[in-house]
Amino acid sequence: MEHSAVSAEAVPAAVPFGEALRYWLKLGFISFGGPAGQIALMHQDLVERRRWISERRFLHALNYCMVLPGPEAQQLATYIGWLMHGTRGGIVAGALFVLPSLVILIALSWIYLVWGNTPLIAGVLYGIKPAVTAIVLYAAWHIGVRALKNETLWTISAAAFIAIYFFNVPFPAIVLAAAVIGLAGGRIAPRKFATGGARADSQRGYGPAIIDDHTPTPVHAHFRWGRIARVIAIGLALWVVSLGALALVFGWEGTLSAMGWFFTKAALVTIGGAYAVLPYVVQGAVQHFQWLTPVQMIDGLALGETTPGPLIMVVAFVGFVGAWTQSALGSDSLALAGIAGAVVATWFTFLPSFLFIFAGAPVIETTRRQPRLTAPLTSITAAVVGVIANLAAFFAMHVFWPEGFHGRLEWPALLIALGAIIALFRYKSGIIPVSGACAAAGLVVHAARALL
Repeated sequence: MEHSAVSAEAVPAAVPFGEALRYWLKLGFISFGGPAGQIALMHQDLVERRRWISERRFLHALNYCMVLPGPEAQQLATYIGWLMHGTRGGIVAGALFVLPSLVILIALSWIYLVWGNTPLIAGVLYGIKPAVTAIVLYAAWHIGVRALKNETLWTISAAAFIAIYFFNVPFPAIVLAAAVIGLAGGRIAPRKFATGGARADSQRGYGPAIIDDHTPTPVHAHFRWGRIARVIAIGLALWVVSLGALALVFGWEGTLSAMGWFFTKAALVTIGGAYAVLPYVVQGAVQHFQWLTPVQMIDGLALGETTPGPLIMVVAFVGFVGAWTQSALGSDSLALAGIAGAVVATWFTFLPSFLFIFAGAPVIETTRRQPRLTAPLTSITAAVVGVIANLAAFFAMHVFWPEGFHGRLEWPALLIALGAIIALFRYKSGIIPVSGACAAAGLVVHAARALL
């Protein structure tokens, strides 16, 4: 909708909870395009068209979500839902951002494991894998352009790449080291670490909003130590009870119990978005636990790129395939085990996100005049760029040289990836069109090989 078509004469009427619920459900089914696309979609809907929240308040909430571990788009939806309708609004907005994707990925994971070797599915995946490699490379470039503003941050990024690619340093250790460097650097050379963040410096005339720049903070959003303590206690209780129940039923060494603990840790190191945590998931799920193979991991990311919801929902695929291949519920209940694995991975990945919003947002609402990012976060973001570049290299190795560097080079896959790179970098094409075109190219290659 054009800005001129938006009436600036009256504040929109308060939104009933039922109307908000319907919107969040719709968003869960149409939120394609990764975090950037999802945030842009919410901005267009909630700031420009519906005017539920002003741009300044929207960007202030986004600043906080960018600092947090976890998927920032889902956390932003949770924040806005909470600001509008309290705890139930936040739960509905955050959960509906994820649930449609969970259901779709469970279905696709089952199809993948049952029919993944059929010519149609194999051809589609052959084309999407190089597309994923190009998309991850584009993500590294896109974040790097904004984050690496000087030689210090470039050095941190390069060091992170070297550490994880050549020395297999665990991702949490890289995050911790980057934070320490940023903490020290912020004191020694603060100007080197003063970058990043969404800024509310673009005041556009979308008209008055329900939650406007000067709208008083709702009563439920006021900062109170007692309320924050209760939220933290409830969040920790939910985590302890759910993980304890898995351990009680399956033992601490059981697949589902191990998934609960692993994805809890993954949720706490996802600073920088899904692309940043994927190397940690690869290290744990592929290399350590061997729940799935590198090829299956790439296939899972391909499915995650082409479904709505946060990209980190690839953990549902990891959980499904891991619980299936490990026969977590016995050899006669593989599909049920897969569903359980997907639900466990999703629950433990997103539970901290709700806790961060419900406990931290009241604090942020009291300081909305001073949005800023810290030096440690700037350093971590720089390291994340190197980690994402490593992920692109990991995928490229397995897609272009499936038998190792001493084996054959998959020229068709390389050409598909180059085409995707040109589409993304040169023509700024969307992820879905690029993935679709690459899938079609994969089908052509697969059909041609079958005929030869």
